[in-house]
Amino acid sequence: MGPAADVLTRLALSRGTLDRAGHRRADPDLVPTLLADPATRVAVIVGETMEVIDDPSSPTGYGLALRAPLPGDGDRLAVFLGEEGRGREATAYLAVVGEATDAGAGDWQSLRAAGLTLGDRDAGIFTTAQALANWHSTHPFCPRCGATTSVRTAGWTRRCDREGSEHYPRTDPAVIMAVIDDDDRLLIGRAPAWPERRFSVLAGFVEPGESFESAVAREVAEEVGITVADVTYLGNQPWPFPCSDMIGFRARALDTEITLDPVEMAEARWVTRAGYLESLRTGELITPYGISIAQRIIEHWLGRTVTDALNSEQW
Repeated sequence: MGPAADVLTRLALSRGTLDRAGHRRADPDLVPTLLADPATRVAVIVGETMEVIDDPSSPTGYGLALRAPLPGDGDRLAVFLGEEGRGREATAYLAVVGEATDAGAGDWQSLRAAGLTLGDRDAGIFTTAQALANWHSTHPFCPRCGATTSVRTAGWTRRCDREGSEHYPRTDPAVIMAVIDDDDRLLIGRAPAWPERRFSVLAGFVEPGESFESAVAREVAEEVGITVADVTYLGNQPWPFPCSDMIGFRARALDTEITLDPVEMAEARWVTRAGYLESLRTGELITPYGISIAQRIIEHWLGRTVTDALNSEQW
C-alpha cells in the first residue's frame, strides 16, 4: 500500500463523538439501570429510520429526536451506545429498536437522507444504531446449532441458549477505489441493480485471506478487466447497509481497455474532469449518495466538491 497522502477526513459516517465505554457492557444490569434513569437519552430506530428534528444547538440545525426512557422500552431490544461527558456528569445513550407503529407524525428519515444534515454526535448514534439493529435482526439463532440466542453485554453480543457460545456483531470490509489512468481520467461504472445514470467508482468485498491492496487489484480485474498498481490509501467509513466498512483507495491503471463482467457491471467508462462535470450538468450522470465515501473519492480526484465545480464558471 502506498503512502497515505491527502487522506480524506470528516467522512459523513465517521464523525461519531460518543465514548463507547466498552468496559460498562459487562454489567448485566447496565441497560435496566439506564432505562430507569430519566437522564438517559434514547434514540428510537424503526426499520432504517430515525426521527429528525430542528435543533438550534446543533451546528447543522438538525438533530435526532432523543428522549428519556419510557416504560415500554424494557420490552424492546435496547443497545448501549456509549456516553458523553465524564464521571457522574456523563450522559448515557441507548438505541431502542421500535415497531412500525412507533413512527408517528414526525420527520422520520433514513441514514442516507439524514447523514449529512446531522451533527457529529447524532450521525455517529444513527450509524452505530443502524449497524447493530441490522445485526440483531438477522441473528436470532445460533449459527453453530440453530438454537435461539439471547442478547448479552448491553446489546453487543448474543449468546446461544443451548450451548452458551457467544456471537459478536460482524463487519464486512469492502474496498472502494478511484482507478486513474496515465491521462488522469477516472474510471466509473454502474452496477446492474443501480438506477440508470447513477455511476460511481468501483468497489467490492474483501475475501478471506486477502489484503486490502490485493482486493483492490482483484475487484478491478474482475469487474472491468483492467490491471492496477500503486494502490494508495485514502480513508474509510462505516457503511451499515447492512454491516460493512468501506476502505477507500486510489490505484493507477496499467491498461485502459474495459472488459465488463455483466454480472458485476452494467456499464463502465473513463471520464475526464470536464467530461464528468458536463455529464452531471446535462443529467446524463448522477453522483453517488452524498453520505458515501464514493462521492468524496470522486471529489478528491476533481480537486473540489461537485457543488463547487458545477457552480464554477471555469470548470
